[in-house]
Amino acid sequence: MAQKVGITETIYRDAHQSLWATRMNTDEMMAVAEAIDEIGYHSLEAWGGATFDTCLRFLKEDPWVRLRRLKAVIRKTPLQMLLRGQNILGYRHYPDDVLRAFCFKARENGIDIFRIFDALNDLRNMETAIKACKETGAHVQGAISYTISPVHSVDAFVKLGKEMKELGCDSICIKDMAGLLMPYAAEELVKRLKAEVGLPVQLHCHYTSGLASMTYLKAIEAGADVVDTALSALALGTSQPPTESIVAALQGTPYDTGLDLEALSPINQHFKEISQKYRELDSPRTVDTAVLSYQIPGGMISNLVNQLKGQNALDRYEEVLAEVPRTRAELGYPPLVTPTSQIVGTQSVLNVLTGKRYGVLPKEIKDYVRGFYGRPPGPIDPEVQKLIIGDEKPITSRPADELAPQLETARKELLAIDQHYYQQEEDVLSYILFPEVALDFFKYRAGK
Repeated sequence: MAQKVGITETIYRDAHQSLWATRMNTDEMMAVAEAIDEIGYHSLEAWGGATFDTCLRFLKEDPWVRLRRLKAVIRKTPLQMLLRGQNILGYRHYPDDVLRAFCFKARENGIDIFRIFDALNDLRNMETAIKACKETGAHVQGAISYTISPVHSVDAFVKLGKEMKELGCDSICIKDMAGLLMPYAAEELVKRLKAEVGLPVQLHCHYTSGLASMTYLKAIEAGADVVDTALSALALGTSQPPTESIVAALQGTPYDTGLDLEALSPINQHFKEISQKYRELDSPRTVDTAVLSYQIPGGMISNLVNQLKGQNALDRYEEVLAEVPRTRAELGYPPLVTPTSQIVGTQSVLNVLTGKRYGVLPKEIKDYVRGFYGRPPGPIDPEVQKLIIGDEKPITSRPADELAPQLETARKELLAIDQHYYQQEEDVLSYILFPEVALDFFKYRAGK
């Protein structure tokens, strides 16, 4: 039966992460925070992903303070974050004690909904985060990293949804980071998740391929409860479909969002006005159908381009695009999302530029093949495995089981470096996640 569709607004997180290199500052968010809170959104994605790192590294802002400032004003609308499971917000696994502490502090500072994913869809890398976030009393959403390959299927995704429910997830998100989810495939997947898992289903699609709005409509007709959108000033391209367009499309139907287009207009105008500031960073709002062939997310494409520019090898771009699917297949078809997108992308560039495939091997590719990132979706090519780690046997245990507790050690380290750097317990977590970046920020904050 048709029902009202909820809207999660992404303009405070994924929209500017996708289009403005995550550079929007907190004051720019606060300027319209009260107005956003009155709209009636299902939730506001406002934290997590790359926002944490960027706050510290480029904006000289404390991400914890940003969260507290937003929460002080946004009281009606649940605040949502993207959590990379055992990776938290970084690019490697962190010990369980650090992860648990992070989840509790994020909740304490204002997060109401945790969207938790793992790049490999390895639930062992999500289990601790799911359980910790449940303990905090927050809504826990398990996210399926959607991709297409010979080892990925609707059956596999539905099985994953069932396992997420068993672990305690309150809802399921289909996270389509590359814009690969086709409208009719979405219809089938949503129908089956609703029927066989029985939890609310949310869609998060990027517009990269130009399909996302059509995909949303078929998913909504199939029973999707919530979709992620971005106000039009920061929509399209590698961002999400425009909020206003989706709201307008559903008006007067059984799926009507109930959101007021007139109320959205002045908020969107604010982001239009500040967009001039980000002109040099702004990604083009174009459709890239190459993603349907190469299955490379927009953010990954920009990274590849930057790597090639740095080597004065932009003329090898097409070769690298062709190399990515080959490398991905040999590595067991990992979904191309952080951090596996960086691992596959960097190795593909090296394979092309050196002229010898797997001749140069970054630490990350070795750790991936060793099993330190988790279980690949498919088998790694035995010959490639031998080239990367020789006769070494990959681990089969949960990767985090190999990690010693770190919280107390890091606290002592930070105090030993400079006692003025430790102003709140959250500082220890910032230091663990991004040591050098955090120390630079603490030095700046202390006026040194």
